[in-house]
Amino acid sequence: MDSFENIIWRCMDGSQRHLTAGAERARRYLKGFSPIIAFADPEQPDFAALEKVCAPGERFYCSEWSGTVPDGWTLERDARMLVMVWTGAGAPPADAALEAVPLRGEHVPQMCALAELTRPGPFGTRTIEFGEYFGVFEGDRLVAMAGERMQDRHFREVSGVCTHPDQQGRGLARRLTELVVGRELARGETPFLHVVSTNAKAIGLYERMGFAIAREVPVRIVSRTA
Repeated sequence: MDSFENIIWRCMDGSQRHLTAGAERARRYLKGFSPIIAFADPEQPDFAALEKVCAPGERFYCSEWSGTVPDGWTLERDARMLVMVWTGAGAPPADAALEAVPLRGEHVPQMCALAELTRPGPFGTRTIEFGEYFGVFEGDRLVAMAGERMQDRHFREVSGVCTHPDQQGRGLARRLTELVVGRELARGETPFLHVVSTNAKAIGLYERMGFAIAREVPVRIVSRTA
C-alpha cells in the first residue's frame, strides 16, 4: 500500500501543478479552488515562498506540518486528520434508486452554500473544476453532494461529501460516495479521502464501505496576517 506521505504536496507538484501557484518548495491551489497550502518538506516549511501568492487575510488548510508558526502567520486551528484509501473488493454495486445528477457551473452557489453549512472541508467557487461532482436535489434545493478534488497519478481523492442536516438518515453521503468511487475505479484510479481523526462516525462509515486508514497527519488552519 502507498504510504501517502505528503500526499497533498505530491498532488500539487505533480498531476495538479497547473492548478497551483508558488515556488519549488511551497505551493497553494489557485484562488477559488480550495484554500490549501503544502510544502516539499513539512519539517522545514518555506513560508517565505508563499508571500507573493497568499494575500493578508487569506485562510489556508495545511497538513503534515506541526512546527513553529512563523511571523506573519496566525494559527487558527490545530487538529489531526486521517488519509484513507480504498481497499474494497470490487466496485460498489450500482444504486438505481439514487437520483443523483451531475453538478455544473450553475450549481456552484448552492454547492458553496451547502459546504458552508456542513463544513466538509476547504471548498471554493472553483472546487467543481477539480473533477466530477454529483448531487441530490429536493425540488430546486441541493441537499447532498460528493465529488473529486486532489489527484496524484492514479490516486484520486473523494471529497466534498456532505448532506443537509434535515436530510440525514437517508444514506445519501454513503450512496454518493459509492457513486464517485465506482466511477474512479472504472477509470482505473484508486480512491482515497481525508477525514478528521475525531469524526468516528464518518471513519466507521468509510471503513464499512471499503476504505482503510493509510496515514494520520497533523492538519492546521492558518491565516496570513502580514
